[in-house]
Amino acid sequence: MQELRVEVAPRSPFTLRGGSADGLLRRNGSAGLQRLLHRDGKPVHVAVLHAAPERVVFGARAESEPDAMWGIRRMRFATGVDEDLAPFHAAFADDPLIGRAVRAVPAMRPRRFVLPWESLAAAITEQLIEFERAVAIQRRLIARLGHRCPRTGLRDAPSPAAVAAAAPAELAALDLAPTRALTLRRAAAEVAAGRADLLAADPMPAWRRLRAIPGIGPWTLEMLAYYGQGHHDRLPAGDLGYLKLVGRITTGHPKARASEEEVRAFFAPYGEWKGLAGEYVRVAAARGLLPLNPARARSAGRAPRPAGTRSSAPAPRSAAA
Repeated sequence: MQELRVEVAPRSPFTLRGGSADGLLRRNGSAGLQRLLHRDGKPVHVAVLHAAPERVVFGARAESEPDAMWGIRRMRFATGVDEDLAPFHAAFADDPLIGRAVRAVPAMRPRRFVLPWESLAAAITEQLIEFERAVAIQRRLIARLGHRCPRTGLRDAPSPAAVAAAAPAELAALDLAPTRALTLRRAAAEVAAGRADLLAADPMPAWRRLRAIPGIGPWTLEMLAYYGQGHHDRLPAGDLGYLKLVGRITTGHPKARASEEEVRAFFAPYGEWKGLAGEYVRVAAARGLLPLNPARARSAGRAPRPAGTRSSAPAPRSAAA
């Protein structure tokens, strides 16, 4: 086995977040995470330690050095350690709606998936059901079709090929709706065959192929783009959490719901940073950092400055496809 270690100095304020709800990304001590991956069927064990504010250490063990380096690259993507969010902070630290949250939590980053396929599969299972129920389905799917390391007990998600080969009834037995079981198998087949390359430099061909699958709509693709591929300019506007939150902010009524089009218009001023701005709106609402009258404060405040360039624990939800 080859072991590799890389130290990284974050380019902007950074905090290592906790493990994932599906159990794949696990805590390793108080300041570390570990994950089992597979590359071309070969196991890759990856770990990350936030050793100091300016020092994040990544380590990997695999059969070859290229496999170990691949694992470290994927973990670096998932943690967002290489991203420079200074342009976002400069543009929106004084924003009338999210400015307080940006200043209070400057190290926040989206909770990304290590691999985009995992993000796509998770989004499909989360369509139109509660987040907790979706996580239970994901854990059953991992236990049924994934990999388990007998030495560490770590698990890896099932590959696209494994999901594509599963019978629809086998997936439905995990509490996945029959129509969504078919959607998941079709998406897995596209990815496994290479027709939908989720790691391609140009994501549009894969998005178009996936969009043609019945059951995959804008919300699913936006979840993939933001949480699985790192596009800050993509916002899952159909998310029930955003429909409720924007409805409350714009009307002042606690039970109001905005339309998907109204959510897109609401976040349009944030340009290339719409996805991250959405995360900060959620943080501001959860921590009581929104202005007393968000709609009035926003209309009275200055417009957001031009957004920067695009770089590469969602709330409980029930969302459209």
